[in-house]
Amino acid sequence: MVRAYGHFIDNQVVAARGNGCIERVSPVHDQLVARFAEGSADDVHTAVAAARAAFDQGPWPRMDAGERAGILRSWARLIAQARETLARIEVEEVGKPIRYARADIDTVCALIDYAAGLGMQAHGLAYSSIGPNRTGIVLREPVGVVGVVVPWNFPAETFAKKVPFALAAGCTCVVKPSEFTSGTALELARLAAQAGMPPGVVNVVTGYGAVAGDALSGHRGVNMMSFTGSTRVGRQVVAKAGDHLARSAVELGGKGATIVFADANLEDAVAGALDSVCFNQGECCVAGSRLLVHADVADEVLQRLAQAMSTLRTGDPFDEDTELGAMIHPAHFEQVLAHIDRARHEGARVVCGGVDQARRAGLRVAPTLLDGVQPSMSVFRDEVFGPVLAVTRFDSLEQAVTLANATEYGLANSVWSKNIDVVMTVARTLRCGIVWANTALDGALQLPFGGNGASGFGRELGEAGLEEFTVLKSILLHAGSKRPIFDAARRRPS
Repeated sequence: MVRAYGHFIDNQVVAARGNGCIERVSPVHDQLVARFAEGSADDVHTAVAAARAAFDQGPWPRMDAGERAGILRSWARLIAQARETLARIEVEEVGKPIRYARADIDTVCALIDYAAGLGMQAHGLAYSSIGPNRTGIVLREPVGVVGVVVPWNFPAETFAKKVPFALAAGCTCVVKPSEFTSGTALELARLAAQAGMPPGVVNVVTGYGAVAGDALSGHRGVNMMSFTGSTRVGRQVVAKAGDHLARSAVELGGKGATIVFADANLEDAVAGALDSVCFNQGECCVAGSRLLVHADVADEVLQRLAQAMSTLRTGDPFDEDTELGAMIHPAHFEQVLAHIDRARHEGARVVCGGVDQARRAGLRVAPTLLDGVQPSMSVFRDEVFGPVLAVTRFDSLEQAVTLANATEYGLANSVWSKNIDVVMTVARTLRCGIVWANTALDGALQLPFGGNGASGFGRELGEAGLEEFTVLKSILLHAGSKRPIFDAARRRPS
């Protein structure tokens, strides 16, 4: 059955202004699974106007935080009840295995619950030591209307890293999901209305980035843009929002390093490296797509990795045992293969996987291990966004750090060693937003998530994830009489 959607604006399904329709053919079985409205600049304007009215005149920003939290938690409960439906939509549109899609929906519920609690704990500051009869108050207020752009690799989870935190702060939102994976954003917005979200608080406009995304980024009714996606598009979003001095928070690409020292638990390190590069078919911004391994253990690590990669179960993502699904679409599949082919021509050795094996498996790229990768090679520098691991050997801690930092990106790296001095020395000198020590693709709701450099700026999760959607206001209270700066009595004519 083909799912058909309009936009979701002001708690209503709204047809697109034009006649355009985006048809989503699933990468799983090459079948049409959904039709989305092809949004125009006019559709974006309608959605922003709804969000603007909800913020300027509606109850949401003025509501008691506990009441907002109650609606958010009701939303999370409805999502939990719809878990299987939402997970299957993620499989159809993204191509990821069903077991991981269900985990994504569970994470969505946890994120909304956490954001609800954060909203109730949000507070300002008071200063009572700034002079007699003077009290300073610092308020943290919602930034306003937030434009949210969601990528295709984790559409539901990324939606939940942004929207509930903005809502808990008292903001209203207009969401532009990827044209490939718009289904869950629309379903989540519908469930928000069902949970009691006032009209105009959560709006979704579907369409292409070059039209709907650009219109949202450049709209003067939007106070802030929250974007997750490629570094190239992120730069465009920041520039368009900056034209009208709107704030931006952008979570962009990555080229993470898995750094394995000779004293590491190699079984754990190999498992972490495998997870880091193959999870979600490698379509993951925090993937550890570079393996930096000490020369003393490199051969053993490569042997273990090649064996582990060969045993990963690929196939139908709806099969409960499948571990590796399909690439998002044919063009991206070809881009990943081009990265592998270029690396081979530049001198890297294909240990396992490779182009020929991938072409026999539909849109499924076999986990590929490349040895002998040098910093001058494109596969060392460029984000592949597929299950391709580039291996480079090192001899010292200093060399490992230099190699890890030899990238424009700065999102996430992992360090594997039993020596806490080594772990902390490396962690402190890595130029990135996230360091995992003897673990990978790990985290907690309380820990801020985000990067530096070409990986973007701003943070999600933790208290910082709520504070991103707030602005500060200072109030100075004066009690008693106050001598004016200019004494009117002294200036009276004699």
